[in-house]
Amino acid sequence: MKSASSNSEQKRAAGARAAYFVKDGMRIGIGTGSTVAFFIEELGSRIREGLKVAGVPTSSQSRLLCFSCGIPILDASMVNHLDLAVDGADEIDGGLNAIKGGGAAHTVEKIIASMADEFILIADESKLVDKLCGHFPLPVEVIPAGCAFVMNQIRLLGGEPSVRMAVKKDGPVISENGNYIIDIAFNSPPADLSLLNRQLIGIPGLVETGLFLGLAQRALIAGAQGVREIKRRA
Repeated sequence: MKSASSNSEQKRAAGARAAYFVKDGMRIGIGTGSTVAFFIEELGSRIREGLKVAGVPTSSQSRLLCFSCGIPILDASMVNHLDLAVDGADEIDGGLNAIKGGGAAHTVEKIIASMADEFILIADESKLVDKLCGHFPLPVEVIPAGCAFVMNQIRLLGGEPSVRMAVKKDGPVISENGNYIIDIAFNSPPADLSLLNRQLIGIPGLVETGLFLGLAQRALIAGAQGVREIKRRA
């Protein structure tokens, strides 16, 4: 069984490797999560050595960490193009499609990933799966007023939705956009993720899904033997 310490070491290795894809003068999209935190730390170290970049964080958590590491910050609402974006994932398949949203920031994360010339996923090897939605539930962001309607529509699509509840706070998790997060479980992985994504996005009140399909050009996956690079096949 993999220890927590080895998992942390692998995350650190993946995050540190990603920092060396950053070149002087770039605008960088910076994701959210424990693996990205190591990327931010390494990027901060390179900036102290003279690298000049600007970061666009996807969440308050990442924004605060960027600030503490001395990374110059731009607001996502004022940017329409990025040279590179780096983010973690909850699941990654062999085609570099991914599920994100465990940190409830996937709507902004998808915007940031979509505006980047290159999007790199970073993760430890436990995140690699044969098929998405087999173990990790699919997060979707939902306007509170549409919660009951959206959940009913999800059931009609074969999913089992549940509102994500907060820890150390009563009530549901609230995204930075002021919305609920609904996690969708499936009895078996959906056969057509593109179709599922379109069907979910078509539900009024559902803001965005955690399916990141065809966005990543490469993934940096850390394991016991080091970090390997996987490129998306053309």
